Amino acid sequence: MQNLTIDGKRLWDTLMDSARFGATPKGGLCRLTLSDSDRAVRDWFKAQCEALGLAVTIDDMGNMFARRQGTSRNDLPPIAMGSHLDTQPTGGKFDGVLGVLAALEAVRTLVAAGYATHAPVEIVNWTNEEGARFAPPMLASGVFAGVFSRDYAYARTDRDGKTFGAELERIGYRGETPVGAHTFSAMFELHIEQGPILEAEGKSIGIVQGAQGVRWYEVTVTGQEAHTGATPMPLRKNALLGSARMIEHIDAIARAHPPHAVGTVGLIESRPNSRNVVPGEVFFSIDFRHPDETTLDAMEAELRAALPAVLTPLQLTWHETRIWSAAPVKFSPELIDCVRQGAAAAGFATRDMISGAGHDACYVSRVAPTTMIFVPCAGGISHNEAESTSSDECTAGAQVLLNAVLEFDRRLG
Repeated sequence: MQNLTIDGKRLWDTLMDSARFGATPKGGLCRLTLSDSDRAVRDWFKAQCEALGLAVTIDDMGNMFARRQGTSRNDLPPIAMGSHLDTQPTGGKFDGVLGVLAALEAVRTLVAAGYATHAPVEIVNWTNEEGARFAPPMLASGVFAGVFSRDYAYARTDRDGKTFGAELERIGYRGETPVGAHTFSAMFELHIEQGPILEAEGKSIGIVQGAQGVRWYEVTVTGQEAHTGATPMPLRKNALLGSARMIEHIDAIARAHPPHAVGTVGLIESRPNSRNVVPGEVFFSIDFRHPDETTLDAMEAELRAALPAVLTPLQLTWHETRIWSAAPVKFSPELIDCVRQGAAAAGFATRDMISGAGHDACYVSRVAPTTMIFVPCAGGISHNEAESTSSDECTAGAQVLLNAVLEFDRRLG
């Protein structure tokens, strides 16, 4: 493994520069997929890559690939590094962004040293990882891996009825390369942990073994609008009351499967949303996660048993749909070993981990060897404008990323 050192200040400055696009008053980011701020950061990222002499291509899902050619093994597909530049509505500066810009810093380090890898190396920016505007998440990497069709992705709508396909055209990032035509020899994704474990244990690097399964549901509860002053309590069909009781049950379902199960209602819309009208309809989302598929099946069965038990006595009807699921993932043992070797070479304390969140690497693992590297984030806080990690932690992650890629490239050469 070559003794190439990441420039931590350059990486940090690049992270802060990228945070101009979609900046929020509280110091975070609102850079929703295919928004004007997403277009702006894409333009900026493309310029950074081209300044290094990289060839940037874009597929017809808007995924961006910036390639540096290798030497003796240009016959091989590239070794990919990357993540995503889109954020939550009230997101932080590091979720996803660190994985893309640490990959950029790794290539800058190679270029500055005049070091050529055997195989080509690519930086990837995946479209719509977050799923905050267009559900489901990891949409473009899912199409890349054959999980979703292109037509399905193009037809996804945001809350305003705008389609993914139309917005991709609008911002000028529907590329000519057919999605999935690209192939990788491997993909490494650096990410903040989005949880508290590394910080609590004083470890610098998480060596990610895989990711837990995820299931998303949408529920619409229907009652009847009525005047709040003139409708007696026993005669009400209050959709919000039923939904509130269901939210308690969803929390209880997750707590009944410790220690790994989690359950969340993160999106709720009450209609007509008037202070003197009994709510007649409520829409809410459900997010269940667990590393075991059998437990997810049990949680789903408990949800579907709770709906009639809770809502029928309140004279309410409902419609429930599972809109997305991702099975638990196991990453490539060889790539995990490259990360382990890379962390050892840099002298960092490590911990083996399972990702609690979904990532593009999870879908890409279906079509290429894949793994992830975690670094701590303060208090385990993510999907929040207060999300924070230190320059040293970002530098450590980028160094392990570079080391792991060079170790894998050495094995290819």
